[in-house]
Amino acid sequence: MAKDIVERCVAYALLTIKLYRELDNDNVGQILGKQLLRSGTSIGANLHEAQGGQSKADFIAKVSVAHKEALESAYWLRLIRDGEILPAARID
Repeated sequence: MAKDIVERCVAYALLTIKLYRELDNDNVGQILGKQLLRSGTSIGANLHEAQGGQSKADFIAKVSVAHKEALESAYWLRLIRDGEILPAARID
């Protein structure tokens, strides 16, 4: 796996953590934030795990999970942006 994609996923996870810390501590901010934090940090974790895959099928399955987590993260970011929980400029 390209080192670049792994490093980009680590950087994305760190940005996700920073964004999570900016969210309001109300119920909506907590719920959406935790969902985003889980999916946003899971992308890189799954790619790291894929590197140790026991077979080609195992590798593909873990990369597929990482892709699904990226799609989920985009969903939570959209809700945070469109729900005006954080400014759109901060999310974009």
